[in-house]
Amino acid sequence: MGSDDSDESRTDPRAPEDEPTTQADLPSSSAGGPSEDDGSTDGATDGHPQSEQADSEQASRSIEEMLLEFDEQEGLIRDRSLLDPNYVVEEDRIVGRDEQLQEVTKMLRVALGDNRPPNLFLYGPSGTGKSLITKAVCNNISRTCETHDIKFGTIEVNCQDLDTLGVAVYELASQAADEAGVDVDVPKHGVATKEKWDELYRIVNENFDSVVFVLDELDMLVGRRDKQDPAFSRLLYQLSRAGANDELAAYISVVAISNDARMMESVGSRALSSFTPEDVHFDDYDANQLQAILRRRRDAFHENVLDDDVIPLAAAFAAQTHGDARKAIDLMRVAGELAEREGDERVREEHVRQAQDKVEKNRVLEVVRGISTQKELCLYATAAVAAETADGSARSTTGYRVYQFLTESIDADQYYQETYVNKMKELTTYSLVDFERRSHGPSSGMFLEFQFGERPETILETLREDSRIDMVSSEEVESVVNAQIRSET
Repeated sequence: MGSDDSDESRTDPRAPEDEPTTQADLPSSSAGGPSEDDGSTDGATDGHPQSEQADSEQASRSIEEMLLEFDEQEGLIRDRSLLDPNYVVEEDRIVGRDEQLQEVTKMLRVALGDNRPPNLFLYGPSGTGKSLITKAVCNNISRTCETHDIKFGTIEVNCQDLDTLGVAVYELASQAADEAGVDVDVPKHGVATKEKWDELYRIVNENFDSVVFVLDELDMLVGRRDKQDPAFSRLLYQLSRAGANDELAAYISVVAISNDARMMESVGSRALSSFTPEDVHFDDYDANQLQAILRRRRDAFHENVLDDDVIPLAAAFAAQTHGDARKAIDLMRVAGELAEREGDERVREEHVRQAQDKVEKNRVLEVVRGISTQKELCLYATAAVAAETADGSARSTTGYRVYQFLTESIDADQYYQETYVNKMKELTTYSLVDFERRSHGPSSGMFLEFQFGERPETILETLREDSRIDMVSSEEVESVVNAQIRSET
């Protein structure tokens, strides 16, 4: 198989360009040096930097003093690893996922014998335990395999930041090499994708008896648009066929993880027939389960530093956004860090509320930094509608009319309603928005209704940091939105 994806490095659109240093950025002395008649005789002139050195030493002492002061403080957080959502906790800390834990364990435990485990498709909203369960089961299998003299490996990649199939295959080879403690013998760029596949097969065949490939957020690996099937479909096909074609001697299982329950609809027919996964669904955590998760991690803090209402409030905030355990844990961590920075002796309700604003804003920023201007306009228009409705939803028909107003206001290209809807559907992969098909009576016809995982106001505030969107006043947008909502009724 030849190279079917460009492996050339791409410029990261999120990386800020270097800003030129202007005269205004420089201190006055560097703009033209001290004037001849300024009377400077205190040693700060050229060749006598005593004053500057003293200032530098004072600054260094101040930093050192601050570091020593911080080092002497006991702090509020005892074990920060427990406040990392990606940290694989002990089994007794896993809450509300008994059924999924048993399913995944029963299917992957085949790796302990002389058989190939089945392929799995784990799906459900973000932060519902898909990756956690997979890692926990694989870690336990690995420990058991050691006692059975079986060379077992878990090769995990997150596909969110992988742009082509070639890059994804290289990342798999790199992770396999790390797991085996060997080197990768092909470069990341400049060679055909087939050479990367061959290198992956070589590493696996020489170092493992059984391997589980964990492909997290697989639906994000779209690849080149000129290909008939998305890159994730071709990746699944190649991996699932490798054993049958005798390219891999080791027993392999592929665990595909996605937030999108409909991902398999986009998998090509050839890949689907060879992949044939067992499906495991992960539903939302409820507020009680989230509280239980946080209570099992409260020993991340020192004793008696959490106010009683901290855990219930963090769980309640996370329950509002698809029951996201990652967000609940993040809220606890950020609340604790805020309390520490403020020199408070306890983590209180106000710290959780501050953390909610910060975490929500950061999450939206993470998404919008990587999307196109057109998606920003679609998202802004839809969020503007949701912000003005009683239930926080937005009809696609109303959102499109607001999108038309925005594009006309800033003289941007305007797409048809079908394209607007497709772009909003694409945004569902980030778990920022979801939709359902609705009909409000025979006269209204069918439309999509969008619901947001974060507060629409936060999305609007974040998107207004784009200077083009900020050209249109928020009051004007609000007026147009309310006019369109009234026309619905």
